[in-house]
Amino acid sequence: MLEKWFKLKDHGVNVKGELAAGLTTFMTMAYILAVNPQILSATGMNPGGVLIATALASAVACVAMAFMANLPFALAPGMGLNAYFAYTVVLQMGYSWQFALFAVFVEGLIFIVLSLTNVREAIFDAIPLSLKHAVGAGIGLFIAFIGLQNSGLVQKNPETLVELVPFKDTMGNVGLPALLTLVGVILIAVLAHKKVKGSLLIGMLGVWIVGIILQATGLYVVQPELGMFSLYPSWGLPDFAGFGQIAGQAFSAEAFANFNIGDFIIILFSFLFVDIFDTLGTLIGVASKADMLDENGKLPKIKGALLADAVGTVVGAVAGTSTVTTYVESAAGVAEGGRTGLTALTTGVLFLFAIILAPIFVAIPAFATSAALIYVGFLMLSSILKVDFNDITEALPAYVALFAMPFFYSISAGIMLGIIFYVLINLLSGKFEKISVLMYILAIAFILKFAFLG
Repeated sequence: MLEKWFKLKDHGVNVKGELAAGLTTFMTMAYILAVNPQILSATGMNPGGVLIATALASAVACVAMAFMANLPFALAPGMGLNAYFAYTVVLQMGYSWQFALFAVFVEGLIFIVLSLTNVREAIFDAIPLSLKHAVGAGIGLFIAFIGLQNSGLVQKNPETLVELVPFKDTMGNVGLPALLTLVGVILIAVLAHKKVKGSLLIGMLGVWIVGIILQATGLYVVQPELGMFSLYPSWGLPDFAGFGQIAGQAFSAEAFANFNIGDFIIILFSFLFVDIFDTLGTLIGVASKADMLDENGKLPKIKGALLADAVGTVVGAVAGTSTVTTYVESAAGVAEGGRTGLTALTTGVLFLFAIILAPIFVAIPAFATSAALIYVGFLMLSSILKVDFNDITEALPAYVALFAMPFFYSISAGIMLGIIFYVLINLLSGKFEKISVLMYILAIAFILKFAFLG
């Protein structure tokens, strides 16, 4: 049956490998089960309920990806989009979280229409191949930087903005998780060099076990105020009552209190804009790394992938969470060999299990997943080698897209700037034939976006 659904033989994979890839993807994404409730609870939403909504929306979206597109990409409420939801729409603009959920719901409906009418697919196909390769490499740097942050390896510095965490005394303080992250990267690299199947997953679990041993011996000191939590898995019951407090609230009276159509359109456009290009960027980057793009740089079955994203967003809004999007951490499962929807289905099923076993999954330490993200960032960076650096009209826009993602902390910013630079450089160089009508439209739209929306 699995062979019939997912065409495993055609993709050169087997059930065991796809299951391992799906588990690997889930392990690198599991942090969203802890982070999303933390962010959205700032609006007054019940954190336990948000965790259930997050797991449920992610599961539905992953299953949709599996059967609509047969691609190994996983989905969950997007980082950045959840921050915009909580800190801008609710805390800064003063709207209720119910209103924000309604905006996300409408966004999802619009996405379904755009996906069915090929608009999002046309945008994907219009992006030049050199930019697609650059996006893949840029996402690699972006997720590596996320790993550096989550592990504590990089910290703020008022003069240089960022700096390396001090290692002079690692035992019992915040330097230890950073050190364990480096140990994890080395372990994964050695296993990969020896061609051990499941090297990413084994590396993450291995360094987590090392952390548990250090905690048991007293070398790892639990200090929640410093972000050092217990590494022991714990048991607990899901907060179904909290879920009942937020599910369906997108259509409550609070969602339409003090409703302002002008603000609603701006908020809706912002959600739409960021989600469209974060999703496209992720699909481009991960598909490029997995050699899933055809000779024209197109991704077969992209319509199903985009539709899964839209369905996940609608379900998420009804359940009580922010916009669902395709995750860059899908690259971890792809690097592990995942090539079909069975990988996404596995990740989705694990998100369902997370509803019951949430305390255990939340216990996965950041240093374990960060090691995998840093290593996957290295793997994805290699796609920049496919860019022709002898042609500056191709190479410079690719370079801009590459550095913009990690430095501006935004996949969509990298895509926007890359497209603007590509159009302007080729236009002023007289290479009009290289620029499609849609690329002109996108470049103008992005310039207007930066000028009037920031």
